[in-house]
Amino acid sequence: MKPPYINRELSWLEFNQRVLNEALRSDLPILDRVKFLAITGSNLDEFFQVRTGGLHTLHASAPTVHDISGMDVGSQLNAIEKRVRRFKKDQERLFQKELLPSLANAGLPLHTMADLTLEQVENLSHYYESSIEPLLSPLILTAENSRKVIPSLSICLALSIHDPKTSETRIVIVPLPPTVPRTALVNEGGFVLLENLVAHFCSSLFPGEEIKAHTAFRLTRNTDIPANEDEAYDFAEEIHQVVTARGQSFPVRLQTSQDNELTKELIKLLDLDLQKVFLTKNAPLALADLFSIAMADGYNHLRTAPISGAESPQIDPTRSIFEILDQEQDITLVHPYQSYRPVVRFIEEASRDPHVLAIKQTLYRTAKNSQIVDALIHAAKSGKQVTALVELKARFDEAHNLERAEELRRAGAQVLYGVKGLKTHAKVTLVIRNEDGNLKRYVHLGTGNYNEITARFYTDISYLTCRPEYGTDASIFFNAVTGRTKLENFRVLVPAPTQIKRTLISLIEEETSRALEGEEARIMAKMNSLQDKEMIDALYAASKAGVEIKLNIRGICCLKPGERKEARNIKIVSIVDQQLEHMRIFHFHQGGDNEVYISSADWMTRNLEKRVELMTPILDRASKKLLIGILKSCFRDNQNSYLIQPDGSSKRIEREKGEGRFRMQAHLTQLFARQAAAAQQARSSSLEPHLPKD
Repeated sequence: MKPPYINRELSWLEFNQRVLNEALRSDLPILDRVKFLAITGSNLDEFFQVRTGGLHTLHASAPTVHDISGMDVGSQLNAIEKRVRRFKKDQERLFQKELLPSLANAGLPLHTMADLTLEQVENLSHYYESSIEPLLSPLILTAENSRKVIPSLSICLALSIHDPKTSETRIVIVPLPPTVPRTALVNEGGFVLLENLVAHFCSSLFPGEEIKAHTAFRLTRNTDIPANEDEAYDFAEEIHQVVTARGQSFPVRLQTSQDNELTKELIKLLDLDLQKVFLTKNAPLALADLFSIAMADGYNHLRTAPISGAESPQIDPTRSIFEILDQEQDITLVHPYQSYRPVVRFIEEASRDPHVLAIKQTLYRTAKNSQIVDALIHAAKSGKQVTALVELKARFDEAHNLERAEELRRAGAQVLYGVKGLKTHAKVTLVIRNEDGNLKRYVHLGTGNYNEITARFYTDISYLTCRPEYGTDASIFFNAVTGRTKLENFRVLVPAPTQIKRTLISLIEEETSRALEGEEARIMAKMNSLQDKEMIDALYAASKAGVEIKLNIRGICCLKPGERKEARNIKIVSIVDQQLEHMRIFHFHQGGDNEVYISSADWMTRNLEKRVELMTPILDRASKKLLIGILKSCFRDNQNSYLIQPDGSSKRIEREKGEGRFRMQAHLTQLFARQAAAAQQARSSSLEPHLPKD
C-alpha cells in the first residue's frame, strides 16, 4: 500500500499550475493574465534555486533517502523534470497563442526587429548606442571558466564569433545589464525584448569580425547553501560569504532560446546533463520580467485596480494608537482589505512618544525603504532602548537585512542576527511605555512580515493589544531570544520550536476525543502549506473518528484527501486570486468554546521544529467572530477556489445550479469597505466640542 502522503515538490508544482490557470482565464483583463504568467516564472526560478538545488546536493550524498511519499531523491528529480517540461509547454502555448494576440489588440504588441520600420530601427539604434552598449561586457567562454563567469538568473547572449583573418572561431557571452529594462518601447506602440535588440546591434562590439550564430540563454544556480553557524566568528561576514558563494554554485537549470550548434557547444562547455536543459522558443526567457509589462504606466484600464485598504472602525486617525488600545484593548486588522497604516503608525508613534522607553521588534523581510526601520532608527537616535532581531538567514533578503541591520546598529540600537541554528520567523513588536510612573506594555503580533509594500497585496492578520498577559509573554519571548534563555513559562502565546506542534496536536486530539464520544467536533484552518507528517497523521486520526475538517491551503499540501476512511471527512481547498493568500488562522470547535489562533507558522516541519515562531490565541469575541467568518468564507468561494484531489492535482470549484457567485476576496473587500463607510458616517454625524484642559 502506498503511503497516504503527496510528494512536497510535486504538490508545490501543482500550486504553480493553479497560478497559471489564472493566466489562462480569458475573462480576466489582459495585464492581469500577464501578471499571473510572470508570477509562475518567478515562482519556478525560486523552486529551481532552492528545492531542486537542495535535491541535487542530497542526491550526491544520500541518493537512497526517501521522502514521506516513498520517493527517493532520483525519482523526485525525474518526476520534477517531467512535470516542469509539461508546465513549460503550457506557459509557452499561453504566451504565444493567447497573450501575444491580446496584447497586440490592446496596443502593446511584441515586435521582432524584422517587424520594425527603418525609422523605428534608427530610434532603437540611438537608444542602444547611448544607454546599452556602454554597459555591455563581452566575455570569452572556455571550458575552464564557463561555470564561473556566467551570472545566475541573468539573460545572456552566446555568440559564435569568427575572425576572417585567422579563421578562428570563439564563443563569447554578453550578459545583459540588469540596470536596463528588459523591454524597450517602440515609437508608435509596442515593445521589443532587450536580448533581440542587443543581438541586432552588438556586431559593433566585434569590429572586423563576423557573428556566425547567437542564442539567448539563462543559467540558474543552486542557492541552497547553509551558513556555518557553529564555526563562524563573525556571523554577518559568514552570511555575506554565503550570498557570494551562490554566484559560483553549481548549475541546476539552463534555459535556451535556440536549438542550434552553438547551444550544443554551450551545454558541452558547462558540462550539463540534458535533464537540466530547457529549450524555450515560444516565450521569453525569465518570464518574471513580464512584470514590467503587467505594471506598465498608462494602462490601468487593462488590469484590475489594486485594493485600497479601508480604515478600521476601531481606529480614529485623530487619536493616539496607545490611547485607542487603552480603550479598545484588542484591535484585529485584516490586510490588505484594511489599511496597514495603523501598524506603521504604532511603531512611528512609539519612536516619537516621550513616554515610550523601549521598542523591541523582529524583522524578517522589510520593504526596500522601510518606514518601520526608519522609525526604529529615529527611536534609537532619540535615546530610546531599541532591540531589533534582524534575521540574516531570510533567503534572498540577506544582503538587504545586513545593510539595514548595520544602519540600526550605527544609530545605537541593540541588533541581533537571529538565533543560532534556527530562523526567527515570528512577527512581534513590543513597546514599553511609562504611564504615570507605571510601565505598560503594548504588543503587535502578526502573520506577515513588517513590510508596508507587500502588505498591499499579501493577505495577513495583525493583532494589537495591551492585555497584560500578552505583554508579559512578549517580554519573555525577547528575553529568550536575546539572552539565550528557554522559550518556557508563557501564559498565552505559544512558541516554536518548543510548543506549537505539541499544542496543535493536542487540540486536534481533543476534537478527536469529542467525536469518539459522539459530540460535535470541527476543525477549520487556513495556511500556506501542510507538510509535517505528525500533523497529517493527527488529522487523519481525527477524520477517521468523525471530526469535520476543512483546510484552506494555498501551496504545498502533502495530505492526501479522498474517500479512504482516514480522509473522507477532510476537505481541502486552495484559493488563487488577485491577493496572495498568506494569513494563518486555526479554529478548533472545542465543544462550542471556539478556540481561535493566528500564527506566523505553517504546518511544516521547518516551521514547527526549525524556526522560532509564535502562535497567538485570540480571546476577544469580536475578533474570534471575524476570523471564523473569514475561514467560513474560504469554503464558500466558487470563483477562485480549487479542490485538492487525491493525486495532488487541483479541480476548479464550479457553482452549483442555482448557487450565486461568491468570491472570497471580493466579499472581504466589500465587507471592510462597508464597515469603514459606516464608521466614517457615524463620526461625521457626531459633534465633539473642544474642552479646556484643567
